[in-house]
Amino acid sequence: MNAKIRLFVEHPLGPGQSVPLTREQAHYLFGVMRQGVGDAVLLFNGRDGEWRAVVREAGKRGGVLGCGERTRELMMPPDLWLLFAPIKKARTDFIVEKAAEMGAARIVPVQTEFTNAERIRQDRLQAHAVEAAEQCGGTFVPEVGSLQKLDRVLADWPAGRRLMFCDEVEAGANRNLPANVDAGPWAILIGPEGGFSEGERKRLAALPMAHVVSLGPRILRADTAAVAAMTLWQQALGDWR
Repeated sequence: MNAKIRLFVEHPLGPGQSVPLTREQAHYLFGVMRQGVGDAVLLFNGRDGEWRAVVREAGKRGGVLGCGERTRELMMPPDLWLLFAPIKKARTDFIVEKAAEMGAARIVPVQTEFTNAERIRQDRLQAHAVEAAEQCGGTFVPEVGSLQKLDRVLADWPAGRRLMFCDEVEAGANRNLPANVDAGPWAILIGPEGGFSEGERKRLAALPMAHVVSLGPRILRADTAAVAAMTLWQQALGDWR
């Protein structure tokens, strides 16, 4: 029987492994998707690849699946972080979802001088990353970090990680990723709706690991910029090549 439903689980996966379902997963699988005992489901946990499982027990508040064979090895994304300033709720959700779909290894919300949001629901954004991985066929779920001040993130920047700094002031300029760099650890930084402050722009441009990049001739909305930047990076240095 073909399995069309994919679920992310926290439980270890392996041949014959029993996997208990949470109440929410049981509701989705049995109440919403109308699955029952004997139906097949694809499972992944971000560590053991993707496995075909069969429903052994089905109930309103829980259930048990039984692992069969592995259908896909774990596919790790490139070592790419996406740093972005949170915007309106639905558009922030969009950024997290698309970052997970497009292969970010880590998603880091940052607070800049012009960031409007002072807090985020980290658990809700992490759930969006899980849902995106379930839908896109991924076997890895990126971690969504807590909201951090950009100054603190830059002060604690790990050695060897390059930064693709997408500055809206450079719209229309011929500023691309350098051709002579490798695909080692990288991060992409997208600013808030109001752009970066002059102080932030000068500090970022002066950092030795930063590469200022233009995203075309027009100023993009923050959520569009995130997708455009990840597309450019993936085509040049990532796993789309």
